[in-house]
Amino acid sequence: MDEAAREIVTIAREVLEELDLEQVLERLVAAAQRLTRARYVALGVLDPERTRLERFVIAGLSEEERLAIGPPPTGRGVLGELIRNPVALRVADVSAHPASFGFPPGHPAMRSFLGVPILIDGQPYGNLYLAEKRDADEFSDTDQEAVVLLAEFASIAIDHARRFSGAESERAQLERTVRSLDATIQIARALGGETDLGAILDLVAKRGRALVSARLLVIELLEGDHLRFAAGAGELPAGLLGRRVPLAATVASAALRDGRTRRLADPEQRERFQHHGLGSLGLAVHDGLVVPLIFRGQRYGVLVAIDRRDTGRFSAEDERLLVSFAASAATAVATARSVADERRRQRIAAAEAERSRWARELHDETLQALASLRLQLSAGRRRGDADSMRTAIEGALEQLELDITTLRALITELRPAALDQLGLEPALVALVDRARTTGLDVDLHLELDGRQGGAPRRLTSELETSVYRIVQEALTNAGKHAQAEHATVTVTEAPEIVTVTVSDDGTGFDPSATSSGFGLVGMQERVELLGGELSVTSSPGEGTTLRATLPARRSARDGEGAADRPAILSASPPAPPADGARRARSDGAAR
Repeated sequence: MDEAAREIVTIAREVLEELDLEQVLERLVAAAQRLTRARYVALGVLDPERTRLERFVIAGLSEEERLAIGPPPTGRGVLGELIRNPVALRVADVSAHPASFGFPPGHPAMRSFLGVPILIDGQPYGNLYLAEKRDADEFSDTDQEAVVLLAEFASIAIDHARRFSGAESERAQLERTVRSLDATIQIARALGGETDLGAILDLVAKRGRALVSARLLVIELLEGDHLRFAAGAGELPAGLLGRRVPLAATVASAALRDGRTRRLADPEQRERFQHHGLGSLGLAVHDGLVVPLIFRGQRYGVLVAIDRRDTGRFSAEDERLLVSFAASAATAVATARSVADERRRQRIAAAEAERSRWARELHDETLQALASLRLQLSAGRRRGDADSMRTAIEGALEQLELDITTLRALITELRPAALDQLGLEPALVALVDRARTTGLDVDLHLELDGRQGGAPRRLTSELETSVYRIVQEALTNAGKHAQAEHATVTVTEAPEIVTVTVSDDGTGFDPSATSSGFGLVGMQERVELLGGELSVTSSPGEGTTLRATLPARRSARDGEGAADRPAILSASPPAPPADGARRARSDGAAR
């Protein structure tokens, strides 16, 4: 094998080993220059229509010479001959060729020329152009044969690199799609299982930052004419979260106004952001994306991604991914705010309903009784004799006793003293006794152990209050609204959970149609705040069963209130004991 053949084999190996298309083209140009000792070599790549040169890869010209020549050629003159007729072309003086178009000002002088097409699957891909043989007046037959052979290797290498680049591009696109889909799924899961706005914002910040590999991602929420830094992930500056900035002074104002993303690579936009945003806290910003959070025309704020970690600059694909992600994030924020607003409205309505109920109770019972008392005393005073005064005073005392009893009952409903002083069992027994006085037949079954490692421990005050209120509201609903005749209350305490069940034989209702009122809404909120679950089973004419399961949280003080609590106690109206359960008298004491 001669020197030229060995050189071609070496070049072929080098070119075929390269998988990056740009590197393949540059190596081919360098190889042709080394193989033929040409002063100037270029590889022109055809456009998709194969009618003109789309790009040029050049060797032999300095940067200054390239700038002096101006824009690269598009395929006129002799260069266009290979486009129109893709076969090797060799001439001793290119300016003498009939198709010569001349050289632009600043172009170096060229005489000898060799052009060879590169064909892939029989179709022209581009051409190798060589000019100015260094040690001869023109290129030889050997030079042409070597470059033709190189072009054949080039076609294989280019096709291989294009296929690999295409596969890599498809893989990268698939990875981006998967990342975007995963981030969207995470937000969708948040919508289904999380309604707390803070938790959703934290999730959005973390997922959004990972999606575009940002050094930092923050969420700014719109609050009136200000933006508040509500959540973030990454290199958060101290004092950022919770900070408020005027909307009008920020880059976000324009993004929110027209719904379009702003790039902080723009010096003017970056200057505004540096002055009024993160830059004022000492964070240097080189590039960033400010993406509006908009759902159904409502502006909620912006996502701000700062500096891609690997390159420092975000690509167009990063922007597309973050814009798509922001649409899902805006939906999550809107849903969380809607839930929060609805709960707020329900709490306000419940509080107003409670105020109205207590106002009616005080008006119907206490105020009317006091008015009657005043009439009695006024009548005795008008008569003026001792007997009348004595009778009026005795009647007033009796009325006062009744009023005191009524007020005590109202106060007990607001906050029973037994719940604080004695614990949950005595309070529930007293509650059931009061319910029986209204004509509702109630069976009470309590299994409250509270022993942890042998030492009795009461449930926390918050948990005891919630259990009491759930039973109180369920019995009120059963007696006043469902016209029930019988109800059963069961409260069971296990090491990890407390279960409350209240069932009645009342008129029942459709739980899905209930949307207002303090009853179920109040119970649901109490249970959710304690991390529990509430279920209601009912239908018109079939009675109602309510079941709440709550995590068993206990007081830190061992033995608190335990001395007055039997391990197992059941209460019901006077009747023979059943199943060995102990019963309580109407005064709440256990036999």
